[in-house]
Amino acid sequence: MRIIAGDLKGRKLITPKDSRVRPTTDKVKESIFNIIAPYIEDATVVDLFSGTGNLGLESISRGAKYCYFGDKSRESISLILQNIKYCKVESKSCVIQGDFQRVLDKIIEKPQIIFLDPPYNMGLVEDSLESISEKNILHDDGIIVAEHGINDIIEGQAFGFHKLKEKKYGSISITIFTKILEENT
Repeated sequence: MRIIAGDLKGRKLITPKDSRVRPTTDKVKESIFNIIAPYIEDATVVDLFSGTGNLGLESISRGAKYCYFGDKSRESISLILQNIKYCKVESKSCVIQGDFQRVLDKIIEKPQIIFLDPPYNMGLVEDSLESISEKNILHDDGIIVAEHGINDIIEGQAFGFHKLKEKKYGSISITIFTKILEENT
């Protein structure tokens, strides 16, 4: 697993010793960042369910100004901290240990990008979308990038978000959401 593009291009990240953490593959990551490129520059990012910090670090490498990394696993938090230190981006990073609710409660500014890469088939994408909506933490012109199993059915509109795009890569789906903004009448 490596940083694909930007200032940190080519850096190999520390990966887990077992299969409990499922990092986003380089192929899928490259596709995600091709889709969301217009949103990255100077963005505040949340890498929820971060695992190794792969997506957040790629965002920083490509020009994001700051990233909140969140995960409830102590092993993952250790990997994230090691990867942040290795990439020398401590000043652009905040690491929060806890479940997704606790992490979202600690976000102090509205991010332009939120990555969701929870364990598959547990309903955590929907739970996260609902919580993000209730807390109203996504910037009005922000996006949510959800990586999930292809069998996870995610509605076109849910919790005040609209499905902008969906792509499939083998057994993985990537769904991009934006806020549904109320129009003034």
